[in-house]
Amino acid sequence: MDTFLNSPEPPIHAPKVSLDSRCEILATIMPMAGSRLQAKDSSMIRIFAATLIFSLFLTSIGKADETPKGAPIFNGKDLSGWKVPENNIWWLVEDGVLQVRSGPEKTGNILWTEKEFGDFVFECDFRFGEGIIDSGIHLRNKDQIQIGISGSLKRDMTASPYIPGKGYPVEAEGVAALLKAKDWNHLKIVVTGKNYVSYLNGKKVMSYDSDSAIEKGPVGIQLHGGRDMSIDYKNITVAEL
Repeated sequence: MDTFLNSPEPPIHAPKVSLDSRCEILATIMPMAGSRLQAKDSSMIRIFAATLIFSLFLTSIGKADETPKGAPIFNGKDLSGWKVPENNIWWLVEDGVLQVRSGPEKTGNILWTEKEFGDFVFECDFRFGEGIIDSGIHLRNKDQIQIGISGSLKRDMTASPYIPGKGYPVEAEGVAALLKAKDWNHLKIVVTGKNYVSYLNGKKVMSYDSDSAIEKGPVGIQLHGGRDMSIDYKNITVAEL
């Protein structure tokens, strides 16, 4: 908490005022101020008002995509908090990284969280490994945000939703220019009600409303079957909304 130096009195915190409230205050003050100034000063008032309104508009844009900071759901040491499958050969932890590796029989697997979530923001860093990468993040059920190559479309569909029974109803935009094939990428998924919004490396690339979304469920990381592949994950967090 902030404190004032050399003062026994507690600090005074200005009350938070919403953007709408600030605009209402401005709309009230400006006519009052204008009536008290001479006509030659009216142009200055209009310029000042326009500048202030524009600055408030930019502030609202800057905060539109802000989301709360998430709590780690992967501790970087072990698989605590996850439903680890029996005879696990797919999910390994080393140096803070979740290493996902296909087994010799290429059966595939899904690593689910023990906890269930309602509305939330999921974030992670991922890095492609070897083979034809086909992974993704399950959102409360089998609805999924794809990471890597779609088995049905035979092309990269990273950050796009895969919905059972519908395939890929929409495709994320601009992914080819954003995706780093040999380095870490950052994926953020905002889940509110039936709406899924994905961001890749800081840029919004997709929004979709899913009829098959459910109110609450776990998060899952998918290793697609029938693939000889590897992919790494780290910094996996969830912020509940």
